[in-house]
Amino acid sequence: MDKHIIINIGRQYGSGGRLIGEKLAKKLGFSYYDKELINIASKESGLGKEFFEEADEKKGHGIFSNLLGIRSNFFPDDFSYNYLSNETLFKIQSDVIRELASQKSCIFVGRCADYILREHPNCINIFITADIKDRKKRILQRMKDLPEDKAEDMLEKTDKKRSSYYNYYTNKLWGVAGSYDLCINSSFMGVDQTVELIYNTVKERFNI
Repeated sequence: MDKHIIINIGRQYGSGGRLIGEKLAKKLGFSYYDKELINIASKESGLGKEFFEEADEKKGHGIFSNLLGIRSNFFPDDFSYNYLSNETLFKIQSDVIRELASQKSCIFVGRCADYILREHPNCINIFITADIKDRKKRILQRMKDLPEDKAEDMLEKTDKKRSSYYNYYTNKLWGVAGSYDLCINSSFMGVDQTVELIYNTVKERFNI
């Protein structure tokens, strides 16, 4: 393939967005990045991954830590080594996403990748939603110890966190159709047919 194609996937919690991304990456032969970005950003910056995990898809606030002696090209000259802001972590992760996108075709899940790569010439931005009953069923299967009556509350809180993060760092609105090229309810077609729909769309859009 002589051009790098990027698929950015936003998703409601429990919608199957991660599974759809994984299956699509395998079908297309693209690299797939979700939480793997935390490990890469940690390695590139020299910071412990716990900093990125703490800030993962959370809007700006500060993380106090004893960072004296940690130095990296990622940090601005006036960076305070006793205070690590989420904006700094967002910049580090953004640089990692841009670098990966410049090297190969990728699928990125979440983390404002659609906004970060808004100037990339070969991007398609997708949002995955699903019916509440399917979302609850999915997270209850994944989290065996979660009481059933707490599932919907967890869905709401996680989506609120993702929405706040996305809206804070971008000039768009999370989950709103106008922010994406394609919005799909995975309950309507099922995971595998959703993968097939996106696969065919990408093939047609980028003539591959």
